[in-house]
Amino acid sequence: MIWNCKDKRIEYGKKILIMGIVNVTPDSFSDGGEHYALEDAVNCAVALERDGADIIDIGAQSTRPGHIPVSPQEEWQRLEPVLQALNGKLSVPVSVDTYYSDVAKKAVSAGADIINDVSGVISRDMAEIVKMTGAGWIIMHNGPGAPSDVKAFFEESLCACENLGIQARQLCLDMGIGFGKDYDENMTLLANVCEYKIDGYPLLLGTSRKRVIGQGSCQENPKQRIYGNIAADTAAVFGGVDIIRIHDVKNEKQGILMAQNMKGYVRL
Repeated sequence: MIWNCKDKRIEYGKKILIMGIVNVTPDSFSDGGEHYALEDAVNCAVALERDGADIIDIGAQSTRPGHIPVSPQEEWQRLEPVLQALNGKLSVPVSVDTYYSDVAKKAVSAGADIINDVSGVISRDMAEIVKMTGAGWIIMHNGPGAPSDVKAFFEESLCACENLGIQARQLCLDMGIGFGKDYDENMTLLANVCEYKIDGYPLLLGTSRKRVIGQGSCQENPKQRIYGNIAADTAAVFGGVDIIRIHDVKNEKQGILMAQNMKGYVRL
């Protein structure tokens, strides 16, 4: 199965793909802004690929609960130098985490292959950019909702994209763990990933260092939540997830690989 992202054809389904996270923010809940400086962000991205990331996801705005949104101008001021500095340094596709259509357009022109859109809205402006550039588009459910609400959102979003002329192979779906959902809703999604898998579309999971992992594993420090994350990843792998978005690629990929290999021995 193929996910088309500009000129990149990302194969999924045979193995779990790992998306490594680079936060170019001074106020990230997960890493305290340690990659905010240009050199640190570039070194982080290169190290993530070396450690086994299949995709690099760069974000320049914190989306933690209670965050203060930055303007499109400020977000682009943070992203542009990083994208320029990474030109020629990475061999894997680059994703940009933004819900601003203007930023997405500039980022794709500067070398990004994927728009990781956390808005939870099928914007005509964003759809036009996706259609024009051929970029991959990650569509995420944002807000509270029962499991049926998430599945319905996916189905309605895919229908809207088709009506807007977006090719199905450009799209990826994300349940939106931690975005407007309470503990029970997040845990229900994690424990029942198989219910949200739609044939023909890659499913992405993003739980890395999030509050639900801290609550479920009784670990207050986000950087210490690796073991809780591996448990969540394992459940997701058995549920049929295709891409897992994480900070600690070097260590967490061990759990992902083990879960993937165990899944191959499941008796049907």
